Amino acid sequence: MELIKPNINLDFVGNRKYAYILSGSLILLTIVFLIVRGGPNFGIDFAGGILVQVKFNKETSTGQVRNALESASIENTTVQDFSTEEGSEYLVRIEQEGVDVTEFKDRIQTAFKKTFGEGAFEVRRVEMVGPKVGKDLRQKALFAVFYAILFIAIYISGRFELKWLMSIIMAGALLVAVYLASLINISVVWLIVIALIVTLGLCWVLRLRYALGAVVALIHDVIITVGAFSFFNKEITLPIVAALLTIIGYSLNDTIIVFDRIRENLRKGRRTDFSKTINSSINETLSRTILTSGTTLVVVVSLFILGGGVIHDFAFALLVGIVVGTYSSIYVASPILLALPAADEKGGMVSKRKR
Repeated sequence: MELIKPNINLDFVGNRKYAYILSGSLILLTIVFLIVRGGPNFGIDFAGGILVQVKFNKETSTGQVRNALESASIENTTVQDFSTEEGSEYLVRIEQEGVDVTEFKDRIQTAFKKTFGEGAFEVRRVEMVGPKVGKDLRQKALFAVFYAILFIAIYISGRFELKWLMSIIMAGALLVAVYLASLINISVVWLIVIALIVTLGLCWVLRLRYALGAVVALIHDVIITVGAFSFFNKEITLPIVAALLTIIGYSLNDTIIVFDRIRENLRKGRRTDFSKTINSSINETLSRTILTSGTTLVVVVSLFILGGGVIHDFAFALLVGIVVGTYSSIYVASPILLALPAADEKGGMVSKRKR
């Protein structure tokens, strides 16, 4: 099925400067939002605290739930509504540490009984995450995102440029850099920032342009998605990290389709100008991109609207990530190939060396 005419020739590469300005502006806004809000808004999973899930037999508002908690001197709460047709249900996050979970549950039940009456509610779960556990989870989540991007860089450089030896060299150099940086006892955030800078530097020095394009696009997608969460002051939780990893996989899939077509067209030698080859490859895969992204968006929008409060933020992350990932595979990953000439190129012209 083709939605786009086969002979279409939209000038994506020629408009890459506008795309760079748009992407740069969004990344800058993300940095501003993060600075203004004092960093990402980590949920209890990462920041520590108490999580309470409660269901009411009749319609209840978030204000009533919050007032009931305040009557028991339980403050610093975030009440999330994910009610269904079966009744009102809320997820309450409380910024408290070092309390006995059983005693705290009794305290909440007493407060709700006083406000709503006996049998009007059911406390379904009370969970506490300590600050150390939250910190450990945060570090593991950051490392999960980082290693996903790193192994993708190694795979792309080996898969598309047949430079497995350079990929191994890059992996070894990166491990050494991470080890040396960890010796000075810096935070995991700075450790990952240093590792990403080293990764991009190695891609540039070793002329791994496909890996460079893919890694830049993936970092671009993750940063803008985190920026959207910061703008709407949404919490970063473990499901959101899972969503970010899903976005990385989705965006990479789209990028690989375009990269594969570029490589095929280079082998055919239909064009000698690399920018025209990239542009024609994007146009040839445009119908597939629209169909894939469109059908995926239908599912994600349905989850976002009808899925309920529990998966609302997860669906929101996927919604932003799929839009940004589709855009980046066209306007970020592919045009960046032009920024780094390959070793066998001269003056922007691609040789007809058989690969």
